[in-house]
Amino acid sequence: MQPLQILLLIAGYFGILLLISFLTNKGGSNSDFFKAGKQSPWYLVAFGMIGASLSGVTFISVPGWVEASKFSYFQVVLGYTVGYAVIGTVLMPLYYRLNLTSIYTYLEGRFGNYSYKTGASFFLLSRVVGASFRLYLVAIVLQELVFNEMGVPFWVTVTITILLIWLYTFKSGIKTIVWTDTLQTLFMLIAVGVAIYYISEDLGLSAGTLFNFISESDLSQMFFFDDWKSGDHFVKQFLSGAFIAIVMTGLDQDMMQKNLTCRNLKDAQKNMFWFTIVLTIVNFIFLALGLLLTVYAQKNGIDAHKDQLFPTIATQSGLGIGIAIFFLLGLIAAAYSSADSALTSLTTSFSIDILDIEKKYDEQKQVRIRKRIHILISIVLVLVIILFKYVIADASVIAKLFTFAGYTYGPLLGLYAYGMFTKWKVKDIFVPIVAIITPFLGYAISHFLIDSFNFDVGFGILILNGFLTFFGLILIRSQKN
Repeated sequence: MQPLQILLLIAGYFGILLLISFLTNKGGSNSDFFKAGKQSPWYLVAFGMIGASLSGVTFISVPGWVEASKFSYFQVVLGYTVGYAVIGTVLMPLYYRLNLTSIYTYLEGRFGNYSYKTGASFFLLSRVVGASFRLYLVAIVLQELVFNEMGVPFWVTVTITILLIWLYTFKSGIKTIVWTDTLQTLFMLIAVGVAIYYISEDLGLSAGTLFNFISESDLSQMFFFDDWKSGDHFVKQFLSGAFIAIVMTGLDQDMMQKNLTCRNLKDAQKNMFWFTIVLTIVNFIFLALGLLLTVYAQKNGIDAHKDQLFPTIATQSGLGIGIAIFFLLGLIAAAYSSADSALTSLTTSFSIDILDIEKKYDEQKQVRIRKRIHILISIVLVLVIILFKYVIADASVIAKLFTFAGYTYGPLLGLYAYGMFTKWKVKDIFVPIVAIITPFLGYAISHFLIDSFNFDVGFGILILNGFLTFFGLILIRSQKN
């Protein structure tokens, strides 16, 4: 495809998002922005959450991971199902019972103000970096496909991307996103289906032989039990998946804010149940696509690996303009579906948790402050994404994302576990110190295990940091009831 054609495609897609924004922007109040008036249909939330959970990272990195790691990622996905069950049966009832807008308000009631600000701050750090990872990956692809040839600098590409997201979220926030994410999830899944169709056809595979081809391939090995020291071992991956789901969905304002827009707890739990089933199937389909892409690249002598595999085959392999169009649609949808909700949740958390706007100001002033914060967060995302261009090496982005999440979400995991499974108080003023020390201690322990015993903690760094935080909270336990 020519750069002009791609720009027209992006403009058309963005036009649809603006139309949805216009139709849902009737109010623009903080209630709409933060909670969508608690009127979101559960099935729309469930379907839209698929796109937000997958994002551009899954869209590109998971297929590119198969060549080196086979289907080992599915062990993590199976762990997700346990994590989502915990969210639906333990965390959601808590959030709805307390009628929370920001889920970190729970920490204030349980421990105190320092714990509350600590939890919110770790979320803000985690989500800024996580959202920037996802957008960076998409921005790099668009830069190589379109903007380099047009002489547009990378920073301009990133700025335009964030500006487009800001335009359709600035007024009604989560109320708009519930609807736009549904559309974007649909585009993403269609893109994957089209890619599988084109590649299968070129490899001479029919619908009847496709599953056998995948199951008989060495690349489809899913379970790894041989080397318990390896980061791919089933137990590590499965447990990591469970805890990743709990913290990156259940303890994440971004993902939970959508669930809290449902009419009641029953609808929210119904949403989580169907979301779990569909997400598991979709992740398997992404891995199947990765296998087909890898085989196709080997067969045709295409030297593309990891995050470059899918983009290269979709746009430069001669499979036709159809796969290129749907790839770009899926990529753009994946980028916007995760970034728009991240921008909204960051605005929500900073406004409510850090600035306490609901406690300090009337409705009119809250709206003004929230709009300024929305702009500020947009600028921060632009700056962080540009920084990543000079920091990220050649490893798959999804691996970096999960590793980083283990360090930033670990303290959140420890805080909530301590709060929900013990009745002990803590000396609130020392909680920030425990939360800050924990990631450094976890990093040192993980490297000691590798150097001394060749034991790779892998994504289990999240569990390790959660345990260290829990233990640290025991050390600062208060004797007061």
